Amino acid sequence: MPPFVPPFDVPEGDPFGVHNLPYGVFSRAGSDGGPADGSDGRTVGVRLGDHVLDAGAAARALGSPYAALLARPSLNPLLAAGSTAWSDVRRALTAWMTVPAHQETVAPFLYPLSSVTLHLPFEVADYVDFYASENHARNVGRIFRPDAPDPLTPNWKHLPIGYHGRSGTVVVSGTDVVRPSGQRKAPTDPAPVFGPSVRLDIEAEVGFVVGAPSPMGESVALGDFRDHVFGLCLLNDWSARDLQAWEYVPLGPFLGKSFATSVSAWITPLDALEDAAVAPPERTHALLPYLDDGATGIDPGGYDLRISVAINGHVVSEPPFSTMYWTAAQQLTHMTVNGASLRTGDLYGSGTVSGPERSERGSLLELTWNGTEPLELPDGKRTFLEDGDVVTLSAWAPGPGGVRVGLGEVTGRIVSG
Repeated sequence: MPPFVPPFDVPEGDPFGVHNLPYGVFSRAGSDGGPADGSDGRTVGVRLGDHVLDAGAAARALGSPYAALLARPSLNPLLAAGSTAWSDVRRALTAWMTVPAHQETVAPFLYPLSSVTLHLPFEVADYVDFYASENHARNVGRIFRPDAPDPLTPNWKHLPIGYHGRSGTVVVSGTDVVRPSGQRKAPTDPAPVFGPSVRLDIEAEVGFVVGAPSPMGESVALGDFRDHVFGLCLLNDWSARDLQAWEYVPLGPFLGKSFATSVSAWITPLDALEDAAVAPPERTHALLPYLDDGATGIDPGGYDLRISVAINGHVVSEPPFSTMYWTAAQQLTHMTVNGASLRTGDLYGSGTVSGPERSERGSLLELTWNGTEPLELPDGKRTFLEDGDVVTLSAWAPGPGGVRVGLGEVTGRIVSG
C-alpha cells in the first residue's frame, strides 16, 4: 500500500493548495441530503489538494463564530453575508489549514474527495448568460451573416449583450445531459419537424456567483463589483443549435438553451485570483459613463484564466479568458443599470470564451464552422455531439509565486432523450 500522506502535506505546486481553497457542498458516503450536522447530509466543504474539509464541523470544533455560515447544506448563507465576512472566513480557513495547533483540531474533518459526493454548491436564484467574447461574436457573425459588412451587430461594442435563462436546470458537474427535443427546420425544409436535436453543442464559459443582493430600483456601479460577486466557476451552457436557429427570432434563446447548464462543484473566491487580474483588451469604441472602466481606481476586471475543452478525453480547444472584451464588472453593472435587483445565488455566464486562433474556439459551432469542417477525434469525426460523448472543461489561473490556481472541472455526458 502507498504510504499515508497527511492531508495538509499537499504537494508543492498543487493547484488546489492553501492559496486556493475553493468552496463546495458535499455529503459523505451513504448520505443524500438530510441534516447538515458535519457528519451526515450536505454541508459546506473547502477543498485542499485531494481532500475536502467539513468547514462547519471544523468551525464548531474551534469555537469559531463562522460555524453558523459554514455548517449549512448550501453556500447561500455565506454568500449573503457579504464581502467582509468572505474575507474573514477565508483568513480563518487559511489559519486552520496552516497553523499546527489548528491542524490538529481540524484534521479529523478532512475527507478524501474519492469518498464524498459533490452537489450543486448554491441555490441558483436567477441565471443570465452574456455574449462577451469579440472573437466568438465575430465568428458567429461570419457563419450566419457572411455577406454582412461587419460580423458584429451594431450594438455589440456599446453594451454587454445578454439574455435571461432558466435557473432550474443549472446542474452540477457530472450530471448527465439528456439530448433535448423540440422543433427544428433546416432552410430547405418545407415545414418544421419535431425530434431530438441533431446539432447539440457546448459553450465553454466562466460563471460568476452573486453573494450580496441589491435593492430593486438601484444599480450597481462598476467599482462595487467586489462587494457583490463572491467568486467564479467554470460553466458549460449546452446549446441545441438547430432548435435555437428555428425559435430564436425575434425573442432570442429559449428551448435551445434551457434544457441544461452545467457548473463546477467548486466556487473559486475572487480573493484567490488576485494574481490573475489583467486588463481587458483595448476598447475600440467610447463607452457610456456607467460602463467606462478606464477611470482611476476602477478594478480592470479581467482575469487570466486558461481553459481547456476535451471531448472523450481528447483536448480540442484551449480558450483564453483574458481576451474577453466585456468584463464581469461591466456585465454586473449593465445587468442592474435599469434597476433590476440582485439576489443571493444569482449566476451569470460570460458567454462563450473564444480566442483568435482556431485552436482557441469555445464551441463546436466555431470549431467545425457550423459543421462544414469536422473535428478529427481518436474515436471518429465530430461536427456536433453524439450520444455517449463526455465533455470536460478544466482551467487554471496564475497564482502567487508562480503557482497555479485550479478551477474545478465541469464534465457532462450526453445521453439519449
